[in-house]
Amino acid sequence: MKKTDTKYQAFIQILREELIPAMGCTEPIALAYAAAIARDTLEAIPERIEVEASGSLIKNVKSVIVPNTQQLKGIPAAVTAGIIAGNAEKELEVIAEVSEEQIQEMKRYLEQTPITVKPLNSGITFDLIIKVYKGTSYSKIRIANYHTNVVLVEKDHNILEQKEINEETEEGLTDRSLLSMEDIWDFSQTVDIEDVRAIIHPQIVCNMEIAEEGIRGDYGANIGSVLLGMGENNVQTRAKAMAAAASDARMNGCELPVVINSGSGNQGITTSVPVIVYARDLKVSEEQMYRALVLANLTTIHQKTPIGRLSAYCGAVSAGVGAGAGIAYLCGGGYREIIHTVVNAVAIVSGMVCDGAKASCAAKIASSVDAGILGYYMYKNGQQFYGGDGLVTKGVEATLKNIGRLGKEGMKETNREIIRIMTEEPC
Repeated sequence: MKKTDTKYQAFIQILREELIPAMGCTEPIALAYAAAIARDTLEAIPERIEVEASGSLIKNVKSVIVPNTQQLKGIPAAVTAGIIAGNAEKELEVIAEVSEEQIQEMKRYLEQTPITVKPLNSGITFDLIIKVYKGTSYSKIRIANYHTNVVLVEKDHNILEQKEINEETEEGLTDRSLLSMEDIWDFSQTVDIEDVRAIIHPQIVCNMEIAEEGIRGDYGANIGSVLLGMGENNVQTRAKAMAAAASDARMNGCELPVVINSGSGNQGITTSVPVIVYARDLKVSEEQMYRALVLANLTTIHQKTPIGRLSAYCGAVSAGVGAGAGIAYLCGGGYREIIHTVVNAVAIVSGMVCDGAKASCAAKIASSVDAGILGYYMYKNGQQFYGGDGLVTKGVEATLKNIGRLGKEGMKETNREIIRIMTEEPC
């Protein structure tokens, strides 16, 4: 692919849009971001807050720890963090810098401030509205379709900023329909590394740093450490363990940033960490590692685009498949090996459900990475799944189209039932 090609520049822009830093699970961080904007618009600390959020967003915030809050969980905690300590200019790193005094202030604010949360049934999977009050004044912020897409800023009945919402289309982002596995492969093999270095390098540094912290520390169920303790000291185990460890830390309050993919830190981790582990084990050149990461990231984005940002379909699956593609390339695979790895891997784990962000995400990540690696080794050993085997059909693009349909349309009722189960009061 030539630099002058429209797709070449589009693919770089897609990577630039998707591979961005975030601290903490991106759904509570989106709430904190909206809350910080609402406070700035109100020009005061609110006395009362009303939150409306789509069911999928509620699901992903319910059980995950909000970083820099001393282990607080849930929508009120995320909103409070944004109100008290948020810097809206930092977007998904909105609460990256929080003092001890602010943490104590958060706790007092939560105790003293009425914060109501209601489901938002707008028909949009990712949707939130925050309305904050001070005396007779109010401000209202809405974010829809993706985590930083502010579509409404309102104060005291005056619209300060508004964007049209066209159902679930991601207005303002580069057209993802340009992506195909053939073009992704071509781009990954021809891109000038200097054109992507500033995008990929932070992913290597940040995501490996939190993976190493996950191994050192005591986070969640410590899936990464458990995997390393099972006695198999090989690159496959280390790839799974390091990715899981990064999620262990991220889901359980670690205050290190992650470079995300498709709106998710766990997807950014799962896509990148196994590839980096393999690259270092195989002692490949820096250029090969960068090309593998370009391939892995764009493969993940390509799969996630038809599914959407939030779904009952676990995003770690797409990311594990992306990692499998990158690993296949590092092991000497060409385009044929890559596409068969992708098809084999999605056949293995598609259907794993997302029941929100929490400690068990790390175990799902390990399973997804394992499927990506197995997908490659199957083909390397002359084995594959064929068209007609379940969701697998003839051709990689047709198979991925089936997976997208499953994740977006087929699992809608599954998502609703998961949300009902998670939000029911325990007996």
